[in-house]
Amino acid sequence: MKELVAFDLDGTLAESKQPLKENMGEALADLLSVAQVAVISGGDWPQFEKQVASRLPARADLSRLWLMPTTGTKLFVYQDGAWRTVYAELFDEEQKARIFRAFDEALAATGFVPERTWGERIEDRGSQITFSALGQQAPIEAKETWDPDFSKRKIIQADLRRRLPGLSINMGGATSIDITREGVDKAYGLKRLRDESGISLDAMMFIGDAIFPGGNDYPAKTLGLDTVMVRDPNETLSVIAAIVACNR
Repeated sequence: MKELVAFDLDGTLAESKQPLKENMGEALADLLSVAQVAVISGGDWPQFEKQVASRLPARADLSRLWLMPTTGTKLFVYQDGAWRTVYAELFDEEQKARIFRAFDEALAATGFVPERTWGERIEDRGSQITFSALGQQAPIEAKETWDPDFSKRKIIQADLRRRLPGLSINMGGATSIDITREGVDKAYGLKRLRDESGISLDAMMFIGDAIFPGGNDYPAKTLGLDTVMVRDPNETLSVIAAIVACNR
């Protein structure tokens, strides 16, 4: 039995930027009764609060839940009836400006400019800069058809890596590319989680939908964790049910 089960968010626990469905909230509450749970993803805290923290049933043991926004460069825990920041590692203004320029140059060079966007395409999340090809508010249907095989983002990612040596650049969600400090990826976040929780990596498992080279869940596999790749939240529900059943 693993002591802690860690999850990606978008495409794993919920559809892109959408709140957990009721059945997923209930499934996580069941899982929290037999193990500690972590969620690590590229979104910032407001997105985590909307998608996860506010969607769990009252019976969920929040003291056993670790929420890790911006690829684990922030950590929140539930103490004394409120969510509290354990740490937050932020870019400075010069670094942010350099990244914004690189995005503009990479998009111009690669030519992947969609006909329509919904909201801002580049978001400053403090410890992470995130590019969303169709904009932050794009509908799920549009996002699912823009780059389903990651081929467009792989080209943008390769261009950005040339322009931004020394930074970590990974694909996430349905249309996103996340940039963090060098060495900051989900493996980094999971190691920070090990240090904060006291739970060894051998006692953790990771579940995500992008466990492949270049995907932002892949570092969990390279770290040596037991991993399960899922297609969508429905498959995640089946995996959670199996874990709970084996430990009751």
